[in-house]
Amino acid sequence: MIDRRRFVLAAAALAAASHGRAQSSPRTWRVGFLSARRRPPSLDADYYGAFPRRMRELGYVEGGNLAIEWRFADGDYDRLAGMAAELATTKVDAMLALGAPGAIAAQKATATIPIVFVVSADPVKAGLVRSLARPGGNLTGISNLSADLTPKQLELLRAAVPRLARVAILVNPANAVHADIVASLERSAKAAGLASFPLQAQTPPELERAIEAAKRGGAGALIVALDPFLIQQQADIARASMRVGLPTIFSNSEAADAGGLVTYGQNQSEIYARAAGYVDRILRGARPADLPVEQPTKIELVVNLRTARALGLVPPASLLSAADRLIE
Repeated sequence: MIDRRRFVLAAAALAAASHGRAQSSPRTWRVGFLSARRRPPSLDADYYGAFPRRMRELGYVEGGNLAIEWRFADGDYDRLAGMAAELATTKVDAMLALGAPGAIAAQKATATIPIVFVVSADPVKAGLVRSLARPGGNLTGISNLSADLTPKQLELLRAAVPRLARVAILVNPANAVHADIVASLERSAKAAGLASFPLQAQTPPELERAIEAAKRGGAGALIVALDPFLIQQQADIARASMRVGLPTIFSNSEAADAGGLVTYGQNQSEIYARAAGYVDRILRGARPADLPVEQPTKIELVVNLRTARALGLVPPASLLSAADRLIE
Protein backbone atom coordinates (compact mmCIF):
# COMPACT_ATOMS: atom_id res chain seq x y z
CA MET A 1 0.00 0.00 0.00
CA ILE A 2 1.37 3.41 -1.01
CA ASP A 3 2.36 5.56 1.89
CA ARG A 4 -0.08 8.48 2.10
CA ARG A 5 2.67 11.04 2.71
CA ARG A 6 4.65 9.87 -0.33
CA PHE A 7 1.50 10.01 -2.46
CA VAL A 8 0.74 13.61 -1.46
CA LEU A 9 4.31 14.70 -2.13
CA ALA A 10 4.32 13.03 -5.55
CA ALA A 11 1.02 14.65 -6.48
CA ALA A 12 2.30 18.05 -5.39
CA ALA A 13 5.47 17.62 -7.46
CA LEU A 14 3.45 16.63 -10.52
CA ALA A 15 1.18 19.67 -10.10
CA ALA A 16 4.18 21.97 -9.76
CA ALA A 17 5.76 20.52 -12.90
CA SER A 18 2.54 20.97 -14.86
CA HIS A 19 2.25 24.55 -13.63
CA GLY A 20 5.83 25.24 -14.65
CA ARG A 21 5.17 23.93 -18.15
CA ALA A 22 2.06 26.07 -18.44
CA GLN A 23 3.95 29.13 -17.25
CA SER A 24 6.74 28.56 -19.77
CA SER A 25 4.31 28.24 -22.71
CA PRO A 26 4.53 31.47 -24.75
CA ARG A 27 1.47 33.68 -24.90
CA THR A 28 -0.20 34.20 -28.25
CA TRP A 29 -0.89 37.89 -28.81
CA ARG A 30 -3.90 38.74 -30.96
CA VAL A 31 -3.84 41.86 -33.11
CA GLY A 32 -6.75 43.09 -35.23
CA PHE A 33 -5.88 44.55 -38.66
CA LEU A 34 -8.69 46.73 -40.05
CA SER A 35 -8.44 47.98 -43.63
CA ALA A 36 -10.91 49.58 -46.04
CA ARG A 37 -9.01 48.04 -48.97
CA ARG A 38 -9.46 44.57 -50.41
CA ARG A 39 -6.97 41.93 -49.27
CA PRO A 40 -3.88 42.07 -51.52
CA PRO A 41 -3.25 38.91 -53.62
CA SER A 42 0.13 38.72 -51.89
CA LEU A 43 0.84 40.40 -48.58
CA ASP A 44 4.57 39.96 -49.14
CA ALA A 45 4.37 41.96 -52.38
CA ASP A 46 2.22 44.70 -50.84
CA TYR A 47 3.27 47.41 -48.40
CA TYR A 48 0.87 45.87 -45.86
CA GLY A 49 3.39 43.03 -45.66
CA ALA A 50 5.82 45.39 -43.92
CA PHE A 51 3.71 45.07 -40.77
CA PRO A 52 4.05 41.29 -40.18
CA ARG A 53 7.69 41.43 -41.37
CA ARG A 54 8.58 44.04 -38.77
CA MET A 55 6.60 42.17 -36.13
CA ARG A 56 8.76 39.10 -36.88
CA GLU A 57 11.89 41.19 -36.42
CA LEU A 58 10.51 42.28 -33.05
CA GLY A 59 9.98 38.67 -31.98
CA TYR A 60 6.34 38.03 -32.95
CA VAL A 61 5.72 35.17 -35.37
CA GLU A 62 2.33 34.62 -37.00
CA GLY A 63 1.15 31.14 -36.21
CA GLY A 64 3.37 31.12 -33.11
CA ASN A 65 3.12 33.84 -30.50
CA LEU A 66 1.16 36.16 -32.82
CA ALA A 67 -2.28 35.84 -34.38
CA ILE A 68 -3.34 38.62 -36.76
CA GLU A 69 -7.09 38.97 -37.27
CA TRP A 70 -7.19 40.35 -40.82
CA ARG A 71 -10.29 42.34 -41.82
CA PHE A 72 -10.67 43.90 -45.29
CA ALA A 73 -13.72 45.93 -46.35
CA ASP A 74 -13.06 45.64 -50.12
CA GLY A 75 -13.52 49.38 -50.58
CA ASP A 76 -16.97 49.39 -48.95
CA TYR A 77 -16.54 51.81 -46.03
CA ASP A 78 -19.99 50.93 -44.67
CA ARG A 79 -18.57 47.56 -43.60
CA LEU A 80 -15.89 49.06 -41.36
CA ALA A 81 -18.15 49.66 -38.34
CA GLY A 82 -19.26 46.02 -38.23
CA MET A 83 -15.72 44.73 -38.67
CA ALA A 84 -14.39 47.00 -35.93
CA ALA A 85 -17.18 45.88 -33.59
CA GLU A 86 -16.36 42.25 -34.37
CA LEU A 87 -12.70 42.75 -33.53
CA ALA A 88 -13.66 44.49 -30.30
CA THR A 89 -15.97 41.60 -29.37
CA THR A 90 -13.19 39.05 -29.92
CA LYS A 91 -11.10 41.11 -27.47
CA VAL A 92 -7.91 41.43 -29.46
CA ASP A 93 -4.91 42.74 -27.50
CA ALA A 94 -4.48 45.66 -29.91
CA MET A 95 -5.94 46.92 -33.15
CA LEU A 96 -4.26 48.46 -36.20
CA ALA A 97 -6.77 50.70 -38.01
CA LEU A 98 -5.90 52.03 -41.46
CA GLY A 99 -7.18 55.25 -42.96
CA ALA A 100 -9.31 57.83 -41.20
CA PRO A 101 -12.57 55.91 -41.84
CA GLY A 102 -11.05 52.76 -40.30
CA ALA A 103 -9.66 54.66 -37.32
CA ILE A 104 -12.97 56.37 -36.66
CA ALA A 105 -14.82 53.04 -36.88
CA ALA A 106 -12.37 51.43 -34.43
CA GLN A 107 -12.67 54.39 -32.04
CA LYS A 108 -16.46 54.01 -31.99
CA ALA A 109 -16.18 50.26 -31.42
CA THR A 110 -14.06 50.34 -28.26
CA ALA A 111 -12.80 52.75 -25.64
CA THR A 112 -10.53 50.20 -23.95
CA ILE A 113 -8.68 48.14 -26.57
CA PRO A 114 -5.48 49.96 -27.67
CA ILE A 115 -5.73 51.21 -31.25
CA VAL A 116 -2.83 52.18 -33.51
CA PHE A 117 -3.88 54.19 -36.56
CA VAL A 118 -2.31 55.17 -39.85
CA VAL A 119 -4.24 58.13 -41.24
CA SER A 120 -3.90 60.75 -43.99
CA ALA A 121 -5.43 63.40 -41.79
CA ASP A 122 -4.93 65.65 -38.82
CA PRO A 123 -5.83 63.20 -36.01
CA VAL A 124 -6.61 66.07 -33.62
CA LYS A 125 -9.08 67.68 -36.01
CA ALA A 126 -10.55 64.25 -36.78
CA GLY A 127 -11.20 63.74 -33.05
CA LEU A 128 -8.94 60.71 -32.75
CA VAL A 129 -6.56 62.20 -30.15
CA ARG A 130 -6.44 65.23 -27.85
CA SER A 131 -3.01 66.31 -29.07
CA LEU A 132 -0.12 64.84 -31.05
CA ALA A 133 2.21 64.90 -28.04
CA ARG A 134 -0.35 63.53 -25.56
CA PRO A 135 -3.03 61.48 -27.32
CA GLY A 136 -4.89 61.00 -24.05
CA GLY A 137 -7.12 58.03 -24.90
CA ASN A 138 -6.84 54.52 -26.33
CA LEU A 139 -5.61 55.68 -29.76
CA THR A 140 -2.24 56.73 -31.13
CA GLY A 141 -0.31 56.15 -34.32
CA ILE A 142 1.02 57.79 -37.46
CA SER A 143 -0.38 60.77 -39.36
CA ASN A 144 0.96 61.51 -42.82
CA LEU A 145 -0.98 64.81 -43.07
CA SER A 146 -1.48 64.41 -46.81
CA ALA A 147 -3.34 67.72 -47.09
CA ASP A 148 -0.03 69.44 -46.36
CA LEU A 149 1.50 67.70 -49.39
CA THR A 150 -1.04 69.11 -51.86
CA PRO A 151 0.77 72.44 -52.50
CA LYS A 152 3.99 70.58 -53.33
CA GLN A 153 2.11 68.10 -55.52
CA LEU A 154 0.63 70.99 -57.47
CA GLU A 155 4.11 72.51 -57.85
CA LEU A 156 5.43 69.20 -59.22
CA LEU A 157 2.56 68.94 -61.70
CA ARG A 158 3.26 72.45 -62.93
CA ALA A 159 6.87 71.42 -63.55
CA ALA A 160 5.88 68.21 -65.34
CA VAL A 161 2.97 69.55 -67.42
CA PRO A 162 3.69 72.65 -69.58
CA ARG A 163 1.08 75.41 -69.62
CA LEU A 164 -1.03 73.78 -66.91
CA ALA A 165 -4.06 76.02 -66.27
CA ARG A 166 -6.66 73.79 -64.66
CA VAL A 167 -6.26 70.84 -62.28
CA ALA A 168 -8.75 68.33 -60.86
CA ILE A 169 -8.53 66.39 -57.62
CA LEU A 170 -10.07 62.95 -57.14
CA VAL A 171 -11.47 62.29 -53.66
CA ASN A 172 -13.62 59.68 -51.94
CA PRO A 173 -16.85 61.17 -50.52
CA ALA A 174 -16.86 58.44 -47.85
CA ASN A 175 -13.58 59.82 -46.47
CA ALA A 176 -14.46 62.84 -44.34
CA VAL A 177 -10.89 64.16 -44.19
CA HIS A 178 -10.77 64.77 -47.95
CA ALA A 179 -12.54 68.10 -47.47
CA ASP A 180 -9.28 69.45 -46.03
CA ILE A 181 -7.32 68.23 -49.05
CA VAL A 182 -9.75 69.87 -51.46
CA ALA A 183 -9.52 73.12 -49.51
CA SER A 184 -5.72 72.95 -49.55
CA LEU A 185 -5.69 72.53 -53.33
CA GLU A 186 -8.14 75.40 -53.83
CA ARG A 187 -5.89 77.75 -51.85
CA SER A 188 -2.71 76.64 -53.61
CA ALA A 189 -4.24 76.73 -57.08
CA LYS A 190 -5.68 80.20 -56.52
CA ALA A 191 -2.33 81.50 -55.29
CA ALA A 192 -0.69 80.09 -58.44
CA GLY A 193 -3.33 81.56 -60.76
CA LEU A 194 -4.80 78.15 -61.61
CA ALA A 195 -8.36 76.82 -61.60
CA SER A 196 -9.20 73.67 -59.68
CA PHE A 197 -12.20 71.45 -59.11
CA PRO A 198 -12.95 68.25 -57.14
CA LEU A 199 -14.31 64.95 -58.45
CA GLN A 200 -15.81 62.23 -56.26
CA ALA A 201 -15.75 58.45 -56.59
CA GLN A 202 -16.23 55.56 -54.19
CA THR A 203 -16.97 52.73 -56.66
CA PRO A 204 -15.12 51.54 -59.80
CA PRO A 205 -17.83 52.78 -62.21
CA GLU A 206 -17.73 56.19 -60.53
CA LEU A 207 -13.97 56.31 -61.05
CA GLU A 208 -14.35 55.91 -64.81
CA ARG A 209 -16.97 58.64 -64.94
CA ALA A 210 -14.93 60.98 -62.74
CA ILE A 211 -11.83 60.71 -64.90
CA GLU A 212 -13.83 61.32 -68.05
CA ALA A 213 -15.44 64.32 -66.32
CA ALA A 214 -11.98 65.66 -65.44
CA LYS A 215 -11.01 65.63 -69.11
CA ARG A 216 -14.32 67.14 -70.22
CA GLY A 217 -13.92 69.83 -67.57
CA GLY A 218 -10.65 70.94 -69.12
CA ALA A 219 -8.29 69.59 -66.46
CA GLY A 220 -4.72 69.41 -67.63
CA ALA A 221 -3.70 67.14 -64.74
CA LEU A 222 -5.21 65.13 -61.89
CA ILE A 223 -4.26 64.84 -58.21
CA VAL A 224 -5.42 61.60 -56.56
CA ALA A 225 -6.05 62.04 -52.84
CA LEU A 226 -4.60 59.46 -50.47
CA ASP A 227 -7.35 56.99 -49.58
CA PRO A 228 -7.54 53.20 -49.08
CA PHE A 229 -10.13 52.69 -51.84
CA LEU A 230 -8.28 54.94 -54.29
CA ILE A 231 -5.04 53.09 -53.53
CA GLN A 232 -6.89 49.82 -54.15
CA GLN A 233 -7.92 51.14 -57.59
CA GLN A 234 -4.66 52.94 -58.44
CA ALA A 235 -3.82 50.75 -61.44
CA ASP A 236 -7.31 51.32 -62.91
CA ILE A 237 -7.03 55.06 -62.24
CA ALA A 238 -3.64 55.17 -63.97
CA ARG A 239 -4.96 53.25 -67.01
CA ALA A 240 -8.11 55.37 -67.30
CA SER A 241 -6.10 58.58 -66.97
CA MET A 242 -3.67 57.40 -69.63
CA ARG A 243 -6.57 56.55 -71.94
CA VAL A 244 -7.86 60.14 -71.85
CA GLY A 245 -4.35 61.66 -71.81
CA LEU A 246 -4.52 63.01 -68.25
CA PRO A 247 -1.25 63.23 -66.24
CA THR A 248 -1.73 62.11 -62.63
CA ILE A 249 0.08 62.53 -59.33
CA PHE A 250 -0.49 60.19 -56.38
CA SER A 251 0.59 60.26 -52.73
CA ASN A 252 2.01 56.72 -52.54
CA SER A 253 5.05 55.57 -54.50
CA GLU A 254 3.47 52.22 -55.47
CA ALA A 255 1.15 54.15 -57.80
CA ALA A 256 4.09 55.10 -60.03
CA ASP A 257 4.81 51.40 -60.56
CA ALA A 258 1.12 51.02 -61.46
CA GLY A 259 1.45 53.66 -64.20
CA GLY A 260 0.96 57.01 -62.45
CA LEU A 261 3.10 59.82 -63.86
CA VAL A 262 4.40 61.19 -60.54
CA THR A 263 4.08 60.23 -56.89
CA TYR A 264 4.97 62.39 -53.93
CA GLY A 265 4.37 61.15 -50.42
CA GLN A 266 5.53 58.87 -47.66
CA ASN A 267 7.00 55.43 -48.22
CA GLN A 268 4.09 53.23 -47.22
CA SER A 269 6.23 50.22 -46.31
CA GLU A 270 8.13 52.39 -43.86
CA ILE A 271 4.86 53.57 -42.31
CA TYR A 272 3.59 50.05 -41.64
CA ALA A 273 6.94 49.00 -40.21
CA ARG A 274 6.71 51.97 -37.84
CA ALA A 275 3.15 50.97 -36.95
CA ALA A 276 4.49 47.58 -35.86
CA GLY A 277 6.78 49.40 -33.44
CA TYR A 278 3.75 51.01 -31.81
CA VAL A 279 1.99 47.65 -31.49
CA ASP A 280 5.10 46.10 -29.95
CA ARG A 281 5.36 48.82 -27.30
CA ILE A 282 1.68 48.45 -26.46
CA LEU A 283 1.93 44.67 -26.12
CA ARG A 284 4.86 45.24 -23.77
CA GLY A 285 2.72 47.43 -21.55
CA ALA A 286 2.83 50.97 -22.93
CA ARG A 287 -0.40 52.97 -22.99
CA PRO A 288 -1.52 54.65 -26.24
CA ALA A 289 -2.25 57.79 -24.21
CA ASP A 290 1.48 58.09 -23.49
CA LEU A 291 2.78 57.42 -27.02
CA PRO A 292 3.00 60.60 -29.13
CA VAL A 293 1.59 60.55 -32.65
CA GLU A 294 4.36 60.41 -35.23
CA GLN A 295 4.49 62.47 -38.40
CA PRO A 296 6.37 62.01 -41.71
CA THR A 297 10.09 61.33 -41.54
CA LYS A 298 10.71 60.85 -45.28
CA ILE A 299 8.84 62.04 -48.36
CA GLU A 300 9.61 60.28 -51.66
CA LEU A 301 9.35 61.59 -55.21
CA VAL A 302 9.01 59.02 -58.02
CA VAL A 303 8.65 59.77 -61.74
CA ASN A 304 7.48 57.22 -64.31
CA LEU A 305 9.33 58.08 -67.51
CA ARG A 306 7.43 55.44 -69.51
CA THR A 307 4.17 57.18 -68.64
CA ALA A 308 5.69 60.57 -69.45
CA ARG A 309 6.69 59.39 -72.92
CA ALA A 310 3.26 57.87 -73.54
CA LEU A 311 1.69 61.23 -72.63
CA GLY A 312 4.12 63.14 -74.81
CA LEU A 313 5.73 64.88 -71.85
CA VAL A 314 9.41 65.64 -71.28
CA PRO A 315 9.97 66.14 -67.53
CA PRO A 316 12.48 68.93 -66.85
CA ALA A 317 15.94 68.11 -65.55
CA SER A 318 15.14 69.81 -62.25
CA LEU A 319 12.30 67.34 -61.62
CA LEU A 320 14.37 64.31 -62.61
CA SER A 321 17.34 65.30 -60.47
CA ALA A 322 15.07 65.76 -57.44
CA ALA A 323 13.47 62.32 -57.85
CA ASP A 324 14.29 59.53 -55.41
CA ARG A 325 13.49 56.99 -58.13
CA LEU A 326 12.92 57.01 -61.88
CA ILE A 327 10.95 54.30 -63.64
CA GLU A 328 12.49 53.83 -67.10
